Amino acid sequence: MTRSLAEIGLSVKRLQMAHHRAANVALAPLGLSIVQWDALRHLRQNPDASLHDLAVLTFQTDQSFGTLAARLIDRGLIERVPGPGRAVKHRLTPHGLAVQEEGQAVLNDVLGRTFGALAPDELAAFDGLLTRLLASASG
Repeated sequence: MTRSLAEIGLSVKRLQMAHHRAANVALAPLGLSIVQWDALRHLRQNPDASLHDLAVLTFQTDQSFGTLAARLIDRGLIERVPGPGRAVKHRLTPHGLAVQEEGQAVLNDVLGRTFGALAPDELAAFDGLLTRLLASASG
């Protein structure tokens, strides 16, 4: 029996929340939350991104990301650098880069506990399906 679309959608959300909870617990010894680590990850992947772009990438408002950035600056994980005109950019400090890399290892472990239940071909199929669903959701 096929489950309803609502049940499948809820399962996706439950998996996401389980990952977030486990990630927050696992990242705590690094002094990070999943939201903070995600900001560091996106900043590393998009070093020239504006604060607005980083807010969009991390599913936050500009104001929320600005507050988060200020906390990360206070902890020495990121720094502000001048951009073109009046723009202000952010970049990882060497300490921030090291913490982001440590967090990546932690996240790999957290996600590996779930996705490790899938055989490599199942994981590839799952990834393909997710990619297709995301493309149709954004189109």
